[in-house]
Amino acid sequence: MTHPDQAPVRPVDVDTGFWLWVTALPLMVAGYLVDLWTGQPRPAGLLLVVSVVFIAIVVAVVVTFLILMRQGYRWTRTVLTGGAIASMVYSVMNLFTGERQDLAAMAYAATVIVGAVLIAGGVYLLHRKDAHEFFTR
Repeated sequence: MTHPDQAPVRPVDVDTGFWLWVTALPLMVAGYLVDLWTGQPRPAGLLLVVSVVFIAIVVAVVVTFLILMRQGYRWTRTVLTGGAIASMVYSVMNLFTGERQDLAAMAYAATVIVGAVLIAGGVYLLHRKDAHEFFTR
């Protein structure tokens, strides 16, 4: 129990969950980019630029939410959990439906499978009892 004047001590689960997310983020982005550049039909010109800008914005938002989550904001954990579920469902569905060449398929599968497992581990850790009690803002 902490004194009202003290900031709550961040549990190890929150730090570990944060780093699992930080590790998973570039893997998921790499998988998306592999799929974007090697998928059929490949987007051309403006659509390719818009897709890259969109993923850059999503990455910036996720990193911002991760930093806020690490400071104890409960709503960011909720938003990240929803995003995690959506990204895992999208990745797994796309794993079995996309038409890719062998090398691109292996790169996509490796990045999104490892990324999805890391995200799932991060979500699990952020919802454990000690971590749950940390989110008070």
